[in-house]
Amino acid sequence: MSDPLIGEGVESEQARQRFVLDETGFDEVPKKYRRFYRRWGGPGDELARNEVLCPVCKVVIRSTRELRPGDRVYCMPCMSRLIVVVGDGGRLEATVHYG
Repeated sequence: MSDPLIGEGVESEQARQRFVLDETGFDEVPKKYRRFYRRWGGPGDELARNEVLCPVCKVVIRSTRELRPGDRVYCMPCMSRLIVVVGDGGRLEATVHYG
């Protein structure tokens, strides 16, 4: 199995922008994890560099760090493991990882 994250240098990890997450009122997960999720506002909703849309349940997953292609995220509301990819138009999207 090839892991896209193995072999990345420390300098690329330092270049990632960090974000402070605030409470969004998302109440479908335990209180401890609510700041990492928010409801999707529809097609007009702009996603930040630290956000990706879950294709299964249409919830926005947020990270404290900038997301890049190959990153793995977990959607707690639908219990899906996702991998971040670049979609059509250059927007970051998530695909379900089976396995």
